[in-house]
Amino acid sequence: VQLQASGGGLVQAGGSLRLSCAGSGLTFVFYGMGWFRQAPGKEREFVSAITRNSESRSYADSVKGRFTISRDNGKNTVYLQMNSLQPEDTAVYYCAAKRFAISTMPTQYDNWGQGTLVTVSS
Repeated sequence: VQLQASGGGLVQAGGSLRLSCAGSGLTFVFYGMGWFRQAPGKEREFVSAITRNSESRSYADSVKGRFTISRDNGKNTVYLQMNSLQPEDTAVYYCAAKRFAISTMPTQYDNWGQGTLVTVSS
């Protein structure tokens, strides 16, 4: 199983980025997908998750109303549209796959991507 995250970069506060995570070696539709982030010196934290057929989405309070998660099962890809970015959103963003369900707990996920760095300047 491989999860390849991309789309990170440097953006000014108030700007937008769209992260992508492409999965291979797994039956993508069997997996709930999550996004997590880890800032320097901090623990990995939940950002958002989406169920297998997009029936349900979950967001951390800190990103609700600014970030949108979506997926395209035909392309084995999950996305995270991030708007109104703030310096506190600076982190390495990871995508993760969990069989059949979603969770806000990183320990519940089976597979992880390598991470993509998002830096928001003030």
